[in-house]
Amino acid sequence: MNQLVGERISIATFKAQTTRHRIMGIVNTDDMQIVFSDTPGVLKPNYKLQESMLAFSESALQDADVLLYVTDVVETPEKNMEFLEKVQKMKIPVILLINKIDELAGDTSQARLGEIVEKWHALLPNAEILPISAKNKFGVDMLLKRIQELLPESPAFFDKDQLTDKPARFFVSEIIREKILLYYDKEIPYSVEVRVERFKETEKHIHINAIIYVERDSQKGIIIGHQGMALKKVSTEARKSLEKFFAKPIFLETFVKVDKDWRSSERELNSFGYNLD
Repeated sequence: MNQLVGERISIATFKAQTTRHRIMGIVNTDDMQIVFSDTPGVLKPNYKLQESMLAFSESALQDADVLLYVTDVVETPEKNMEFLEKVQKMKIPVILLINKIDELAGDTSQARLGEIVEKWHALLPNAEILPISAKNKFGVDMLLKRIQELLPESPAFFDKDQLTDKPARFFVSEIIREKILLYYDKEIPYSVEVRVERFKETEKHIHINAIIYVERDSQKGIIIGHQGMALKKVSTEARKSLEKFFAKPIFLETFVKVDKDWRSSERELNSFGYNLD
């Protein structure tokens, strides 16, 4: 979506389950508006947070005019068969994107890609299949053109200068969470949520206070690190990204708190914007 919109709306890392919310990215031209909706990846939920993530994914099946199902050259479809059965029943155009084709190297790359295409065609015979490399922007322009051809005409949903449906605070919490995904291993990033307590913008700068929530005291110690160095690194890298995003100097203060089992609490998840009600 970031490539299609032309702006970095969704955080992206090499780790699974990076996206937790449904995020809209809006493309406006003189005669067109396309609203892209990036959802979490499909998964079998193990706790209430993942139930919410799956609900975001399934919501895209209900109100989309065109469905983009994104896979890659290494993912196997077997784990998502229940979701794929729902996709197959869709009455709207479905485009299956096979991403990361840049990772196929060597003399057998074309043959390997052909095998992947055939496998997905057998599962989703009604879908158009487009191999792409979002990283290298290969196939992205062709995809955008095809989306334009498939979309029905309708009035614009958003203002012409609007880029997304999310507020500034949301992107602050997401960028901080992205750095945690990048710099911590194992379960730590998946036990973390970020809430922005203060966002005060002036003409010259933005002052932000953010709280990083974890589930255990031991996790709090790992996030902070020896003499606070781990938290300092996350805060520094997040500040740099936030300054690029907002094009202003950022004063960022981060704190760490324990909120036991927040991933399984409906009340806490609703307060974090996961809307389980």
